[in-house]
Amino acid sequence: MRLRHLPVAALLVLTAAAQDRSRVLGEFTDFLRIPNVAADPAGLRRNAEWIRSALQRRGVQAALLQVPGAVPAVFGELRIPDATQTVLFYAHYDGQPVDPGQWHGSGPFEPSLRGGSPDDPEARLYARSSSDDKAPVIAMLAALDSLRASGVRPSINLKFLFEGEEEAGSRNLGRILAANRAAVDADYWVICDGPVHQTRRMQIYFGARGVTGFNLTVYGPRRELHSGHYGNWAPNPALMLSRLLASMKDDEGRVLITGFYDGVQPLSEIEINAMKGEPPIDEALQRELWIARSENSPQRLIEVINQPSFNIRGLASAAVGDASRNVIPTEATVSVDIRLVKGNDPQAMLEKVKAHIRDQGFFLAENRAPTEFERLQWPKVASITTAEGGYRAVRTPMDLPASQQVIAAVERVHGPVIKMPTLGGSVPLAIIDDVVHVPLIGVPIVNHDNNQHSHNENLRLQNLWDGIRTFEALFTMPARSTGQPR
Repeated sequence: MRLRHLPVAALLVLTAAAQDRSRVLGEFTDFLRIPNVAADPAGLRRNAEWIRSALQRRGVQAALLQVPGAVPAVFGELRIPDATQTVLFYAHYDGQPVDPGQWHGSGPFEPSLRGGSPDDPEARLYARSSSDDKAPVIAMLAALDSLRASGVRPSINLKFLFEGEEEAGSRNLGRILAANRAAVDADYWVICDGPVHQTRRMQIYFGARGVTGFNLTVYGPRRELHSGHYGNWAPNPALMLSRLLASMKDDEGRVLITGFYDGVQPLSEIEINAMKGEPPIDEALQRELWIARSENSPQRLIEVINQPSFNIRGLASAAVGDASRNVIPTEATVSVDIRLVKGNDPQAMLEKVKAHIRDQGFFLAENRAPTEFERLQWPKVASITTAEGGYRAVRTPMDLPASQQVIAAVERVHGPVIKMPTLGGSVPLAIIDDVVHVPLIGVPIVNHDNNQHSHNENLRLQNLWDGIRTFEALFTMPARSTGQPR
């Protein structure tokens, strides 16, 4: 489109829109430059203070919620005269660890726009947490600005809670909520974490998988041995660990640990029907990801994320590539995450794993290294360190009035949405539910192919602009009567 052929009024509108988007991106890049990993608590506090100031500039009452030993959460409140309903919007400002050497083109805290100008919907902003989960924070702030500029007042009381430890398991969130129970009281919460659907259509999720995990080390000789002198004689811990892991899951993806699928709460008829309405994506995803088959076929992705999963997230033993040496390693370690669905208890799942390891003939030391005596006594020795925290899965019924209100608000601006009983990733819904006991409904805005949790994390700009519209719609959705204002 050539701008010189547009009427002056249209040019002014386009210029104002471009200026507004540049302002949003400018504020966003300032936010993204602040390091936000758990190893940098000073950086986390700077993030919290940045958000508090940003809320206050928009007339939102804001404060840092703090308990001893915890990273602060940011709380905001905007009360609307005569509003009869209060909704709390949750996101987190912390991010996953970074390895700057793996980032290409720019560092994790050096935001860069690639693939076009700010007006190009397919351009992407690269930085740690550009998607997970600073994008919803900036989109909410921009939505408040947009409504004010348009002279539109929110229809509901707004509360905000931005957590700083979600990527570390939300280990202090429960204490923060319990200490501020009255402040976080609301009719329901909107959880603004996670991606939109792989088709780029908006999705709303009504539950999320819980999570737990462990690190497991298998031991061999006390020092590395020359593989020529001692090969075929000294047991190799990498091979022992490989066999142990192979005993836990079959070639089709079914977990073989006894009782792993016990207690799973079945989906309701409404939830099953919602899943049937999801457009087919599995074959396209396989092509996108260069994988010839999926696990648990012929079940679709949307079906298998409603089951518990067992994932190897990292393996280590000796060295590979140019650093490899002809040795028998001293030990081999695996890190595993277990995603839970409704009906699974985190601790019970870990106990099933431990029982399986022992059934394979291993002596298992828990949360400590084995002693010399134990390593000499047992032919197969391992130690397990279980994850701190962990939480169960939670699902909110789709037919609740709150659920229907959110669906209607999002569909008002985006058309029919995809309704997900369970998000594949884990969000601390259980920790929230243990304190507030209200519906928890997920409304994500970021692109599915964002390299979340990995290097070169990115946000597709159209998802940001669409996300601002999403929050405008949620902030102004017709309120329903709930009795006493909160």
